[in-house]
Amino acid sequence: MNNRRRLTGVVTSNKMMKTVVVEITRTYKHPLYRKVVHSSDRVKAHDELNCQVGDQVQIVESRPISREKHWVVESIIKRERFAEEKSAEMAQEPSTETEA
Repeated sequence: MNNRRRLTGVVTSNKMMKTVVVEITRTYKHPLYRKVVHSSDRVKAHDELNCQVGDQVQIVESRPISREKHWVVESIIKRERFAEEKSAEMAQEPSTETEA
């Protein structure tokens, strides 16, 4: 195993080719005020696994792939159930266009 950083997050966008936007949320206690703080970061990651919006993924740090991409999707931890059902429905549904 190597020393690269690995983070888990949720895919929020997959509209680009071979790129997904992953939102990484973390919760920690503020060092001075001891209040629970929620913070989130959005990073672009290279995607060869065809992730869908809502999938929980593990990303790993890599060499710079482009100006904003420095992460690669390593694995899909949990698939979003609704995205699979929606794509299956669209494939089975016949076109309802009527010709005049």
